[in-house]
Amino acid sequence: MPELMPDSPDVDPVPADATPFPDPVLAAPHTTGVTVEEWLVPGALGDPEVPVRIHTPDTCPDGNPAARPVVLEIPGRGSGPGSAAPDEAFAAAVARATGAIVVSVDYRLAPEDPPSAADDCYAVLEWVASGAACLDMDPDRIVVLGDAAGGTLAAAVALRARDEDGPHIALQALLEPGLDDRTGSVRDGAAGRDDLDATRDRRHHLGGREATEQSGPAHRIDLTGLPSTYLAVDEHGPFRDAATDYARRLLQAGVPVELHCHRGAFPGSLLARDAGARATRALCDAIVRATARTPVLDPD
Repeated sequence: MPELMPDSPDVDPVPADATPFPDPVLAAPHTTGVTVEEWLVPGALGDPEVPVRIHTPDTCPDGNPAARPVVLEIPGRGSGPGSAAPDEAFAAAVARATGAIVVSVDYRLAPEDPPSAADDCYAVLEWVASGAACLDMDPDRIVVLGDAAGGTLAAAVALRARDEDGPHIALQALLEPGLDDRTGSVRDGAAGRDDLDATRDRRHHLGGREATEQSGPAHRIDLTGLPSTYLAVDEHGPFRDAATDYARRLLQAGVPVELHCHRGAFPGSLLARDAGARATRALCDAIVRATARTPVLDPD
């Protein structure tokens, strides 16, 4: 794709899923106490089916397994090649801690399909909300969760659901999301990233198109009517400033927001087994509160 990357080798011969590799920072897959199934979900009109992995916990904390909350998990697979495998350990941990069914979306990646990922994720949201799966999911208690590139998509899905009077979302949970392609924090020396890295990611994802509300949700001016939001960022993450600004704008629009800036954290550390344990607990607590049938009171 020399038209997208004039300063780099042609990447067309490298399919998005041709070079999946494990991230040594993340924990090895651990799905004890969770049943994992693979399904194919109908895509949008004219699009292929979307593969998903459904994580059902063996126990149900609220005692009613017939109607569990659902977490639509959009993994941070990146927006380009070499990042195809979702984080099974994280999805299973969320399922165990919350009692929710976690549906992980295996959305299409750039460079082959820019930017179809948002359509795939929204198709899965509609499928979950329709009850077509018959998997004891409660369509009134849906959480949309995404990290990194998945956080960008989760925010875009929430905006589309609001605009199209789509499925009700109880909570959008955004972890280290890239919400604004115009942000300066990517270029200001954040750990592990530089301007060239960010530029490459955006070019792969956009496929030569201009940035839109799907690729940069912060482009949207009107943020009213969006679901309650949980937002977690790293102190040393490249998208910290844009994410905190998005939280401020959500609050100004009347949207309840819970913002966490994790001290000393760097990109990817929020999902690591040890370093991310506190972050995962805080996230799961927020999911439980948002999907509780009766309000959960803070003991403090």
